[in-house]
Amino acid sequence: MATIDIRSVSKAYGGHAPVLTDIDLSIRDGEFIVLVGPSGCGKSTLLRMIAGLEAISAGTIAIGGRVVNDLAPKARDIAMVFQSYALYPHMTVAENMTYSLRLKKTPRATVAEKLEAASRKLGLDAFLARKPKALSGGQRQRVAMGRAIVRAPKAFLFDEPLSNLDARLREQMRAEIRKLHAGLGATSIYVTHDQVEAMTLADRIVAMHGGIIQQVGSPLDLYDRPANLFVAGFIGSPGMNFLPGRWDAGARAVRLSDDSALPVERAIDLPDGSAVTVGVRPEHVGLGGDGGLAAAVDLVEPTGHGIILHLRLQDQPFKALTTDRRYLTPQESVRVTMPADRLHLFDGNGDRIA
Repeated sequence: MATIDIRSVSKAYGGHAPVLTDIDLSIRDGEFIVLVGPSGCGKSTLLRMIAGLEAISAGTIAIGGRVVNDLAPKARDIAMVFQSYALYPHMTVAENMTYSLRLKKTPRATVAEKLEAASRKLGLDAFLARKPKALSGGQRQRVAMGRAIVRAPKAFLFDEPLSNLDARLREQMRAEIRKLHAGLGATSIYVTHDQVEAMTLADRIVAMHGGIIQQVGSPLDLYDRPANLFVAGFIGSPGMNFLPGRWDAGARAVRLSDDSALPVERAIDLPDGSAVTVGVRPEHVGLGGDGGLAAAVDLVEPTGHGIILHLRLQDQPFKALTTDRRYLTPQESVRVTMPADRLHLFDGNGDRIA
């Protein structure tokens, strides 16, 4: 396995705006990194640059301490699992998994040994003689992963490998990928736009937007202390609520549009009257009682494990997550509270204050 070091990497096509700008990232040996962000943020382009499928406009990429900018993909000793399974339809599972080894004229005994180990890890022993058309989507994806595993590469690159699967199968495959990584200890980079995949798979998440890294940290780092409004809104399901306001230094509170005050637990070094945005996650919103703020109920969305209330508060969309089933009954309005120790504050540029 190997470390991967990305230094000041940029990518631009012709005279167009850069797709990636000054990307700096160090990936430790055996680490599972997830690149997450909306479509067009540059995450797949970065992955393809690491693989050698895209040229680098500026900067360096090193794998295992060796700069690979000018190396062909086959010389980088990495394996890539794509969104499409890319299996040969005329070959059996065993033949698909061992194709690269046979191309290198690897001894038959070694091929058989690696095939057996990979198929056992992936639960494919009963399917080795089948062709891809006789497999389910999840089984095909396991074959694609097996094809990468038998090569024993320095690093695994996953480009949205689960996006073609249904929700239940994605859940199962997430667990399998995580167990597989724990067993192999392989350096892995995984691209997804699904923040649930990012939260459940990653050792560290790299949140990207507009070709720039917004924040790097553990899943709970990004969830509990998002660096800016983008990360706060992208990580978490349902996403964080935001309300515009002004900082009242004397009251140590945020004044909303109707002049109601939201006390803040921590001291904030900010000029009085500064524009701020206050954020609170739906699961931290309190419901009912005599205090709090009145919010109109637009929609009640039961999910099984909880109920999402779609509200309108201070003329802003606002969500609350509760397990209290009395809120299944349609109501015109509800009162909401936001605990001071659960509030997130962002400045006028959208950067985290507290």
